[in-house]
Amino acid sequence: MAHSYFLPLFLYLIVISSVSANFQRDVEITWGDGRGQITNNGELLTLSLDKSSGSGFQSKNEYLFGKIDMQMKLVPGNSAGTVTTLYLKSPGTTWDEIDFEFLGNLSGDPYTLHTNVYTQGKGDKEQQFKLWFDPTADFHTYTIIWNPQRIIFTVDGTPIREFKNMESVGTLFPKNQPMRMYSSLWNADDWATRGGLVKTDWSKAPFTASYRGFNQEACVWSNGKSSCPNGSGQGTTGSWLSQELDSTAQERMRWVQKNYMIYNYCTDTKRFPQGLPKECFAA
Repeated sequence: MAHSYFLPLFLYLIVISSVSANFQRDVEITWGDGRGQITNNGELLTLSLDKSSGSGFQSKNEYLFGKIDMQMKLVPGNSAGTVTTLYLKSPGTTWDEIDFEFLGNLSGDPYTLHTNVYTQGKGDKEQQFKLWFDPTADFHTYTIIWNPQRIIFTVDGTPIREFKNMESVGTLFPKNQPMRMYSSLWNADDWATRGGLVKTDWSKAPFTASYRGFNQEACVWSNGKSSCPNGSGQGTTGSWLSQELDSTAQERMRWVQKNYMIYNYCTDTKRFPQGLPKECFAA
């Protein structure tokens, strides 16, 4: 039987980091030679890409489970060849990773939203989507919810994908390696748009993506310890640590997957001639 308990509010605020966004406090721009900029008193961050270089930033904190929100406005116009990312990743050669990747396209053609999950350096769990809005016209919120039972990807609060912990059938699940949040804007015209057939139009450079509203509601990992009780906070109720999809959320996710999913590794029998991965059949 699962045990539930409520933490006093002051303790909850101490052990789980959830604070208003300030990029100057929460992230560091790690590459791009000035192409990444923080403005508006830390409320806005922009990344740019030109023919010489892209740019990127990372969270100052590491997390072992969390809910990460980011409002993003993607590169407008002809973004073919560009990739804008938002992901969690651990270091090393057997890394864990949870990915949002936004693959640019020609003007008027939709972005491809690519998602993937890696555990111990093993991925191959891609699902891809088109979006039901123009992600370049305004800011939209992209969220990764990562708890010991599942990973949920949401867009403006609508779930688009759930990756459950299926260790019971032999599927690896990221749960032991702390990860940082990363984001980048870079050129990948060898593969990003129509398999590399459409190249980046550098006459449109610099390309710019914008960020605001970074929220980290997470178990922060520091000096070998988690800020959450019992290491993961299992047992708390009414939070992302035990969040699952109710019937309404499941129905909404089915709507997205029916109308906007364009690739699912769990249906790609040509890619897996020896049989689809076991988690594809698990309830």
